[in-house]
Amino acid sequence: MKKISMVYIAFLLAVNISAQPQAKHSQTTMYPSYKSLIMAGYQGWFHSPKEGQLLYSDPTKLSIDMWPDVSEYEKTYETGLKLADGSTARFFSADDKSTVDLHFKWMKDYGLDGVFMQRFFNSARPGNSRNIQTAILSNALEAASKYQRAIAVMYDLSGLKRSGEDCSQLIEDWKFLVDTVKVTNQKGAKTYLFHRGKPLVVIWGVGFPDRPYDIRNIGLERFMDFLKNDPVYGGCSVMLGVPTFWRDLNADCIHDPYLHELIRSADLIMPWMVQRFTPLLHNDMDRYRDVILEDIKWCKENNVDYVPCVCPGFSWHNLSVRQFPDDIKPVGSIPRQGGRFYWQQLSTAILAGAEMIYVAMFDEVNEGTAIFKISDNPPVHETALFVNNDGKPSDHYLWLTGEASKMLKRQKPLTLQMPQR
Repeated sequence: MKKISMVYIAFLLAVNISAQPQAKHSQTTMYPSYKSLIMAGYQGWFHSPKEGQLLYSDPTKLSIDMWPDVSEYEKTYETGLKLADGSTARFFSADDKSTVDLHFKWMKDYGLDGVFMQRFFNSARPGNSRNIQTAILSNALEAASKYQRAIAVMYDLSGLKRSGEDCSQLIEDWKFLVDTVKVTNQKGAKTYLFHRGKPLVVIWGVGFPDRPYDIRNIGLERFMDFLKNDPVYGGCSVMLGVPTFWRDLNADCIHDPYLHELIRSADLIMPWMVQRFTPLLHNDMDRYRDVILEDIKWCKENNVDYVPCVCPGFSWHNLSVRQFPDDIKPVGSIPRQGGRFYWQQLSTAILAGAEMIYVAMFDEVNEGTAIFKISDNPPVHETALFVNNDGKPSDHYLWLTGEASKMLKRQKPLTLQMPQR
């Protein structure tokens, strides 16, 4: 009897030891699944200037196309731009804790379920982990808990070069985020986004032909296997950010069937649809709908969940002036139309059977896709031009997002007509 007891105790100890690594991730969360949620991307890369310097001191080198409504920010900074009344235009800084707190407060106020925090490859390089982006992520985790918003990490492979770099650096960075930043086990309310019962990690930038790296030799399979199966840091779900036409391996996608192998080994995919559809083409929403329907069909057949991408519009004028003087883009090249284009995508995606949605983006004023509070009175300058808010209230797109979230959750009937307040 005594011998059996000792064996039993040894067994219990072994079970306990094997279970310890998974304690690094919280075993509970307020968000056990992406389904029924509308999530947005959060860049967090607009930072305060160095002491004694103006933010955007040289308007001719500007790369943003929208101007935020800064009336509610606790801290703002002078810029080198003027408003129509001659006053100095001011901008926020994402590395101020109060800025992140306000953004997450807006998410709760308007019903946006949460955000994916963009973590670019450059931020994940050895020696770069304890940087401004990590501090912003830490502030976001705290605010997500405070306002009970979902939050997850999205690794963006932008910055990964051709010269022998691979995803092994991301493995080390994920360990750092789990061990030090406690991304999957934040203090307070646990709100890290899970899917299929596991913490969700996104790898964005897989399958785009304009990238300098080859997806076959950057260790993607190894990184995905680590996230899924590592006994200490794994046990995660994986979502891949892929091109719009991933299914046909055509148009904006590489012509390599290996991409489908990677997708089949993932839990979800999110095709990047920004700049792929426009309200300026007749019946383009029919094309958008058909793409989603066929994508969902493929994904169901291959046991992969599907997340369509929506955006309110697009503008890349000021950046093109600075970087591509021979190919200057018009202001608002994909017009917002006062929210109609955004609502067309949201309602079309839901009607087509989307169970979850990704919004590009929460705070992206570089490309004119931001849905947070936007000024209808941007700075006035000879060469730096900005998209206005079409006379709508600054919170118009946050409000529309909240309305779509209610319809996705079936809390109110879906309407194809843009709601009015």
